[in-house]
Formats: sequence, structure tokens, C-alpha cells
Amino acid sequence: MKKQGILNSELSALISRLGHTDRIVICDAGLPIPEFVPRIDLAVLPGLPSFFDVLQAVLIEMQVERVIYAEEWQRVNPQAVRRLEAELPGAERDIVSHEMFKQLTREARAVIRTGECTPYANVILQAGVIF
Repeated sequence: MKKQGILNSELSALISRLGHTDRIVICDAGLPIPEFVPRIDLAVLPGLPSFFDVLQAVLIEMQVERVIYAEEWQRVNPQAVRRLEAELPGAERDIVSHEMFKQLTREARAVIRTGECTPYANVILQAGVIF
């Protein structure tokens, strides 16, 4: 049995397989997920697990060089965006329209669905390198 870190086997395997510039999505419960992109569905109940619970777990194991989120999120929930940026110091950021964000999810290695029910609580994380 794994002693620490992410226990979900699909999520742990996904992160271990990422290479430089690969992207994953962490999303709220309502984001449309393209049929051909692998989905890791962690949602149990509304709010469970939260977006930030999943983000923090992923960041324990994933090196992130770039973060992408929708400008709409910044407008409707600037406090959450400030928290996101605090969790990712030093990462470059791209802010795009929500429609463009949905298009970018089509290129992700996987989408991780949370139980979050806050509008626009979605992020694309681009893998960096540790050397």
C-alpha cells in the first residue's frame, strides 16, 4: 500500500506519466468534458471534494510551470483566483475566455472532475520539469 501522497490510483498514475508541457485539467462538477479525453471523476457530493482539496493534492506530486484559467473566474470570484495564484508561486499564467478554456481541454492528457459547485472553478496545469 502506498504510504503517502495521492492514493487514487488513476490520479497517481496520470501524474507519474506526465512529461514536460503535458497538461491536465482540474474542474468543477459542471465543466463539459470532451468524450475522447480521459476523465478521472472524483466528485462524490456537491462540494466534495472541493477544487482546492484536489489542487493541493495534485501539487504535492506535480511540477507545474504554467497555469491557465478563464477570465470569467477572475471576474466572479477574485478571491479564489488569488488563492490559486498563491498555491502556484512562480508559475506562468495565461488567462483566456471560458470558451477558449473549454477548447483547450480537448488537448489535455486527462480531466479531473471535482465536486466543486462554484462557477468557473477550473484550471489547466502544464507540467514543468524538476531539473
